[in-house]
Amino acid sequence: MSDRLPIHLRNAGTSVVLDLPEDRFPVVRHWGEDLGEITPVALTDLAVAQSMSTGENATWTTPDLPVLPLPHLGWGGRPALLVHRADGSAFSAHPGAVTHESRQEEAPGGTAHVVVSTGCDEVHGITVATELRLEPSGLLRLRTTVTNSADDGAPLVVDEASPVLPVPSDAVELLDMTGHHCLERQLLRTPFTPGIRLRESWEGRTGHDAATWLAAGQAGFGWRRGRVHGVHVAWSGNTRHLAINSTPGHRLIGGGELLHPGEVVLEAGQSYASPWLVGSWGQGLDALAARSHAWLRSLPAHPERPRPVLLNIWEAVYFNHDLDTLKALADEAAAIGIERYVIDDGWFGSRRDDTSGLGDWQVSEEAWPTGIEPLAEHVRSLGMELGLWFEPEMINADSDLAREHPDWILSDGAGGAPEHRHQRVLDLTAPGAWDYLFEAISTLVERLSIAYIKWDHNSTVLAGGHMAANPELGTRLGAPAIREQTLAFYRLLDALHERFPALEIESCAGGGGRIDLGVMERAQRVWTSDCNDAHDRHNIYRGTTLLLPPELVGTHVGSGHDHSTLRSLDISFRAGTALWGHMGVEWDLVSASDEDKRNLAELIALHKELRGLLHSGTVVHADVDDDDVLRIQGVVAQDGSDALFEIASLGQPLTWPGAPRPLPGLDPQRTYRVSLAVPAYEGLHYRAAWLEQGVTLPGAYLSATGLALPFIHPDHLILVRATAVD
Repeated sequence: MSDRLPIHLRNAGTSVVLDLPEDRFPVVRHWGEDLGEITPVALTDLAVAQSMSTGENATWTTPDLPVLPLPHLGWGGRPALLVHRADGSAFSAHPGAVTHESRQEEAPGGTAHVVVSTGCDEVHGITVATELRLEPSGLLRLRTTVTNSADDGAPLVVDEASPVLPVPSDAVELLDMTGHHCLERQLLRTPFTPGIRLRESWEGRTGHDAATWLAAGQAGFGWRRGRVHGVHVAWSGNTRHLAINSTPGHRLIGGGELLHPGEVVLEAGQSYASPWLVGSWGQGLDALAARSHAWLRSLPAHPERPRPVLLNIWEAVYFNHDLDTLKALADEAAAIGIERYVIDDGWFGSRRDDTSGLGDWQVSEEAWPTGIEPLAEHVRSLGMELGLWFEPEMINADSDLAREHPDWILSDGAGGAPEHRHQRVLDLTAPGAWDYLFEAISTLVERLSIAYIKWDHNSTVLAGGHMAANPELGTRLGAPAIREQTLAFYRLLDALHERFPALEIESCAGGGGRIDLGVMERAQRVWTSDCNDAHDRHNIYRGTTLLLPPELVGTHVGSGHDHSTLRSLDISFRAGTALWGHMGVEWDLVSASDEDKRNLAELIALHKELRGLLHSGTVVHADVDDDDVLRIQGVVAQDGSDALFEIASLGQPLTWPGAPRPLPGLDPQRTYRVSLAVPAYEGLHYRAAWLEQGVTLPGAYLSATGLALPFIHPDHLILVRATAVD
């Protein structure tokens, strides 16, 4: 227990109480509910209340566990920091006296509370620092910096830096996510049993199976019930998330960057800064997500203008680029209210299929004999913006770039780095590679007045090492490349935004393989999944919006027959599902029926009418016992004045009719007029009485008890509007 007074940080309904001992990094005494004003006596007693004494030599109990648990403190679990010198010494960092500095500083959205703690291991020549920030949104962020402070001796190798945060003892369930290409971010629950739950991504990117959040909560926690705490590693490379239920009784969640052997080697004076570990909490998952949404909405990178409804041509034409066909598609798009037209893969080099051309970012004279300009001019004459697809980090062996610069291709030097889709990975750190990409992309953005880039990354980065050293960046021939590759990717996005402040960039990685809070400090949208099937999209969207607000989540209306699942769905269900995010269309509208286009135009118009609400409000979900079949989700205006809800059926219910179902998140002090936002789909039967004329009811009743529902057929939905009348 520290001799100095603990400090109390407060923001947005969150309290963090930190003990700041002289011999260790901050000890988190409380992270969660706002404790209000606390007297100095109460702060001191809060630390006393958590301490125990079992004898002078019983250090193994580690009663004061810091955010960096280390062996020299008596911690017998996984160390939060693993380092060693290249000669095998200094294998166990032992920071002695730790100094702490607390301050307030201006941050996006308000004032952040910051605590920086620094400890020096004089014997081994290692300096370690932690920075803990309670952001204006109530989000807690934590990172570690390791410095080789020795004047001489062998280089210092950093193997791991994974800070942790404590969770309450009643956190008995874990929730994280898993999935694969075309089925990303599926929620997964496991008991929080003794031992470690470890989730790692070795793909060189966030991954389709990313944990996203690793959350721990009370038994049966849901969307609106049960206290839950979660962590997320804000990094677009390899990551590690872990939940520890230790023998001494500590329950911890944490994470950090997953480093390859020898990936971080520090010479004298050099430092390594870990990615941010982001923590959120709440009464239910909706509250946990709301803090992440508020944080992202406060960032400079967050888009300020209404999100343009877009058409992406991929599933309409694939590689078959023909000017007259694409002009006709643009005509149809503009006629139904689309505002952005995106040219996908196949416009450059020898790229007529996926076997060649990646890396040659010059417009193909074969596919576009008169250039892209005629289509660009036509698109803009119809009042739409132009977007263009790139995959800058990938390269085909059959490309001019690969033939000219084989040393720009990542490899382990022994024939590793297997091909996927006939492509390999371009080393962004190889001398000249970054500059080539920046100029090639910039030239096209300027020449074609591109407003939007779909930035893809289809392949995993396996056995990826530098085949060219770059003394300027300190990269070494044959060394693992994932960390420096990720940093170079960030620098490339930052440089493009600096040169083109209005340019918007979508993070796409074979669909949703690079979705994290690191890339979202630089991107204005994500491509959520290559699966446009509205049935599967419900689960994918639900998992994605646990991290990101709807306006950043690409949601497209595909054709009636989905090419990834072969499922056929009604236009009202497809468009009603896509309405909830950053809406788009990926469909050959030229061949669509007039009726489908009319219905689609109506839903696009509704999206435009409501996107001010959808893209600024609070995302809510109802806790229902048959959640695998029935979904009730919505967005409620920040002031509670308006709300839109989707009630969707994903299968046959076992019982019907049932008890009324709630519309969550409405202001209990207000009264609402509730009615259908659009006419129900054709064929809806067993209609609830309120569907005909609407009802006016207190928010407290609607949120707690709710409304009787009609029988909603599988893979159909209704949209319900609740507008405050007082």
